[in-house]
Amino acid sequence: MGELERVILAIVTTNQEKVGGGAPIFSCKNNEEKNSVASNLEYILDAIAHEVNEEIIILVKH
Repeated sequence: MGELERVILAIVTTNQEKVGGGAPIFSCKNNEEKNSVASNLEYILDAIAHEVNEEIIILVKH
């Protein structure tokens, strides 16, 4: 089996009840804060942000 090519580095959400797992979870009060946190983490982690739905963004290392 080969090395993983994509890894979820973080999850940013406004609804913590809908997420779980091993990645760090950043809980935000509203969509504006969610988008700001995701944008900052995207830069810091050298990752790509993907919006799963209105409440959840995942940051993935490609």
